[in-house]
Amino acid sequence: MLKYFNKRKKKGQSTLEYAILIIIIIGALLSIQVYIKRGVQGRLKGAADDIGDQFSNGNTNVVKKMITSSQTRDTFASGVTASTLTQDEVTLEIMNSDVMNLNQEFWG
Repeated sequence: MLKYFNKRKKKGQSTLEYAILIIIIIGALLSIQVYIKRGVQGRLKGAADDIGDQFSNGNTNVVKKMITSSQTRDTFASGVTASTLTQDEVTLEIMNSDVMNLNQEFWG
């Protein structure tokens, strides 16, 4: 009968040891939670900065000019108009972006 209680006591002791170990691990993770958050936020900010300049909705002035040109030859014969493209179409796109009121902007 005494052997039965000894086995049960050791089994309870190992369960208690596992519970204490899990509590220590959870406590360690909770204590370094702030540092993990800061690291993730720093990496996210670095990735956002690598993308490019920030865009301001209210204070950004964008001027975009698109010029498209092509040459065609139109012929009219027997009441039918035919148009043929003699040169490829060329598109030129010019875009300027300026931030107005730069002194009033807050970039965080």
